[in-house]
Amino acid sequence: MEIVDFIQDLKKHLDKINKDEIENAIALIYDSCIKNKTVFIIGNGGSASNASHLAQDLSRVSIFHQNKEKSIKAISLTDNISFITAVANDFGFENIFTSQLKTFADEGDVLIAISCSGNSKNIIHAVNFAHSQNMTVFGITGYDGGQLKQLSEMHIHVPLNDFGIVESIHSVIFHYLATEIRSRFAEH
Repeated sequence: MEIVDFIQDLKKHLDKINKDEIENAIALIYDSCIKNKTVFIIGNGGSASNASHLAQDLSRVSIFHQNKEKSIKAISLTDNISFITAVANDFGFENIFTSQLKTFADEGDVLIAISCSGNSKNIIHAVNFAHSQNMTVFGITGYDGGQLKQLSEMHIHVPLNDFGIVESIHSVIFHYLATEIRSRFAEH
């Protein structure tokens, strides 16, 4: 594929992004900040990198609410390597995120789960645990969305069977979320 073809394909699929799904994400993240809840973010491979990047971007955003500055509590569960490797070794890779949620999450927190296929076992286990704790699950998917799309209260779905472009679009969306939240809710 030539770079021009890649760019054209990316542009074509960027135009298909559902704006309502983006607005739902902004509202959920804003609401979690106002309620002093934590946003946990998970993913595998390139989605793990996107999770880490999104958490870093969101945690640097300040929101002003009732004349008070509040920070978004966003944490990527992909970054705690010693915890991940210990759990994977002792209890299985499918439990790497669930074990961290058991340790750190509270009722009413948010889980943003990123998976191109929507079918990663460790993601689905974490989503099921999040539901058992009355957390809100926001799924971010590609392909047909898989189980994650079906199990999420809210989602952003990129209906495309190319993980590279899906992950690229996810990254664009994540940069937009952080920028837009900062812009909308910063003190003017």
